[in-house]
Amino acid sequence: MENKNAPVLPRGVWFAFGAAALFGLSTPVSKLLVGGVHPVMLAGLLYLGSGLGLSAWTLLRFLSAQRENGSGEASLTRADLPWLGGAVFFGGVCGPLLLMWGLTTTSASVASLLLNLEGVATALLAWFVFRENFDRRIALRMVAIVAGGVLLSWTGGKLSFPPGALLVAGACVCWGIDNNLTQKVSASDPFQITAIKGLVAGSVNCTLALGLGAKFPVFAIFSLALVAGFLGYGLSLVLFVLALRHIGTARTGAYFSLAPFVGALVSVAVLRESISSFFLGAGALMGVGVWLHLTERHEHPHHHEPLEHAHKHTHDEHHQHSHTARANDTEPHSHRHIHEETEHQHGHFPDIHHRHIHATRILQNPL
Repeated sequence: MENKNAPVLPRGVWFAFGAAALFGLSTPVSKLLVGGVHPVMLAGLLYLGSGLGLSAWTLLRFLSAQRENGSGEASLTRADLPWLGGAVFFGGVCGPLLLMWGLTTTSASVASLLLNLEGVATALLAWFVFRENFDRRIALRMVAIVAGGVLLSWTGGKLSFPPGALLVAGACVCWGIDNNLTQKVSASDPFQITAIKGLVAGSVNCTLALGLGAKFPVFAIFSLALVAGFLGYGLSLVLFVLALRHIGTARTGAYFSLAPFVGALVSVAVLRESISSFFLGAGALMGVGVWLHLTERHEHPHHHEPLEHAHKHTHDEHHQHSHTARANDTEPHSHRHIHEETEHQHGHFPDIHHRHIHATRILQNPL
C-alpha cells in the first residue's frame, strides 16, 4: 500500500507498465532473430538469457545486501517452494511445451489470437479460484483490453480452429496458473524468483529444441538472444512480480496485456510495418481499458488478520513494528515482522497486505 507521499499512480501500475513495455519490445527483436535460429531454440535462449543474467545480478545483490546488513529483498523461504515449484512447472515447462506442440498444427494468426487468452485466464483464476476482489467496472476494463488484443491479432482472413488450438489455449491457462502462483511468493526477492524460472524454462526449451534437431545459432545471434531475453523476459518478469506484490494478479495481468500493442508500435516504427484499421481500433479499446484502470478507487472498512511475513518495506501505516537489536534501521529494508490484527479504512489494492474477503453487498466503483 502506498503512503501519503506516493505519486498519483501506485508503484505497482508503473511496474506493470514497465513489464509490458519490455516484453513488448522483445517481440520485434524476436522477429529479427527468428530467421537465423529455430523458434523453439530461440525461446530457450530468451529464457536462458533471463535466467543467467538475473542469477549473476542476484548474486551481486545478495553480496551487497550482506554488507548492508539486510537492506535487500527478502529471500525465498521453504514455505515459498511449493508455490514457486508450481509456477515453474506450469509457466516454465507446461506452457512452452503446449505452445510448441500446438503451433505444429495451428496457424500463426490463430495462435496470436489465442495467446490473448492468457490475460483472461489470469483474471478468471484470480477472481474465482484465488478469490481476488472484482466488480463490474474491473470486469469491463479487462474485457476492453483483451478485446483490443484480439483485434490487434486479427488478420482479416477466415480463421479456423484445429485441434492444436486447444493446446495453445492450454498453454495460456498454464501461464494464468503461473501468474497466480507467482503472486503467492511475490513478497520475496523478484530477482531470485525470475532467475529460477528463467533457468528452468531455458533449459527445458533448449533441450526440446535439440531433441527436434535444432542447433545453437552463430555467436552473434546467440549473444543477442541472451541479451534480449535478459531485458524482455528477465527484467520484464522482475517488474511483473513487483506489480503482483503491489496491485494483485488480475490488475497486473490486465496491464501486461498491453505488451502486444507495444510490440506492434515498435514494429510500425522500426520494421516499417503498416498501420491498419484493426491497429487503430485495438489502440482505442486498450486506451479505454487503461483509463478505467487508472481511474479506479477501491475503499471500504476492512479487517486485517494477524500476519507474519518478510519483504522489503518502509515504516508506513502497515509497518509500525519494533526491531531487534540486530535489525537494520535504514529504510527500505527487509526482515521478518508481525502485523497485528486491525481494522481501518483507506484506498487499497489486493496487494500482499490486502487479500481480505469482500462482502457481497460491496460494489466498488459501480457503473
